[in-house]
Amino acid sequence: MFDTDEAKEVETKKKDMRPQAEITLDFPVTVDATEYKTLTMRRPKTKDSVKAAKMRNVTEVERGILLLADLCGVAPNVIGELDEIDAIKLNEQLEAFRGGQSS
Repeated sequence: MFDTDEAKEVETKKKDMRPQAEITLDFPVTVDATEYKTLTMRRPKTKDSVKAAKMRNVTEVERGILLLADLCGVAPNVIGELDEIDAIKLNEQLEAFRGGQSS
């Protein structure tokens, strides 16, 4: 049997093979008169990672925001308005799509 830390590590590294995932926001946001209670993230493609890698004059955090915005089909300012807890949920979903491997 796994101890708690080992169980979390195994759970985190599970691959999510779905074409997309709906993420319910713990803290919904309203941006430009549109309320976001959920975001639907599609699986990343190689071209998404290449596009993010080619971005110059942006911080790693900004690059991540732009990637998440592309994958969720929203403007970057929507991702920027998210509560940190919800941003972490999006990053965890991205990692699950990648099979537990960060880029």
